[in-house]
Amino acid sequence: MAKNYYVVLGLGQGASDREIRDRFKKLARERHPDRFQGTEKAKAERAFQDLTEAYNVLTDPERRRLHDSDLATSAAPSAASADRASQDTNQAVRAYLARGVQSYKAGQYKAAFENFERACEIDPKSPQAWYNLALTCSRRDAWLRNGIDAIEKACEIEPMKVSYRKLAGRLCARAGRTSRAEEHFKQALAWGGSDSEVEQELDELRSGRSKGKGLFGKVI
Repeated sequence: MAKNYYVVLGLGQGASDREIRDRFKKLARERHPDRFQGTEKAKAERAFQDLTEAYNVLTDPERRRLHDSDLATSAAPSAASADRASQDTNQAVRAYLARGVQSYKAGQYKAAFENFERACEIDPKSPQAWYNLALTCSRRDAWLRNGIDAIEKACEIEPMKVSYRKLAGRLCARAGRTSRAEEHFKQALAWGGSDSEVEQELDELRSGRSKGKGLFGKVI
């Protein structure tokens, strides 16, 4: 099966030349072998070679055309090819999630945001990616709207996940979307049973005394 250089760069097949160049520059800075030591350096060197190869192919119109043709041929309907494509997607998503979690725990929320956002772009059906993106957005008021959009997508995909409903309720409450917040809190209680914390937040919301409590959640 042809190597998918779009996956190597974490891009969709319709990426523009500028997106390819910007993505390569960003990844080249992050993964340059000089930033690693020992066995990690050897891995970084191999990964950097793949990045460079992907960049050289995708920025050359003729080589990119041939590469796209190879991908189309290798993607002929078959259970095996579909499974390999799924594995490539899952691998890329796991890599971005892992980097996002690492950045989040280090308090590097901008980097976490970028990695979780990338995971969502690659697999829009991953509730875990949307949840982690929303949780990261909760750390910056300027990202609140993005956070609400993200957590509501997670809830659409996995509506019975109590932790998703809790975060959705808290973000909506913070944004003054009281009706929506109340709905999420009620769903959290419906699926998770009695929860004194959620019940208190719901009472405060209903009484108009919500004080913008801190958000508590773990990246998963």
